[in-house]
Amino acid sequence: MGRFHETTSDDSGDVGIDISPLIDCVFILLIFFIVTTTFVEEPGVEVDKTYAASAERLEKSSILIALTAKGEIVYGGREIGVAGVQALVKRMLQKEQIPVIIQAANNSQVGLLDRIVSEAKLAGAEKISIATKGGGA
Repeated sequence: MGRFHETTSDDSGDVGIDISPLIDCVFILLIFFIVTTTFVEEPGVEVDKTYAASAERLEKSSILIALTAKGEIVYGGREIGVAGVQALVKRMLQKEQIPVIIQAANNSQVGLLDRIVSEAKLAGAEKISIATKGGGA
């Protein structure tokens, strides 16, 4: 003689929002932004550049080499020296022809800047620019 309970469950379960489609959308957006982002490797040192009347706009895909006032040649936060310029530029130009941009300090040595340009040309660079700050002369 069992007794049967009849339970009516109008509010028996917790009603929740399924967030798995939202998580899927967030991951798709994250992958989209990661794939479309362009990464630029900065030289790693702050260079005090001279002002020029016609400063060109820097391109996103380029090789940025810095020449400090002390005569250090820096790429990617580390000093590479004059001997490392040709090997670096040659390695970077294997995939595609990209411009070389040299950021020279105000009181850097002109002879050293000329040697950097020569090494980049020997490595096969077709477009070499010297970065300057925009503004009046």
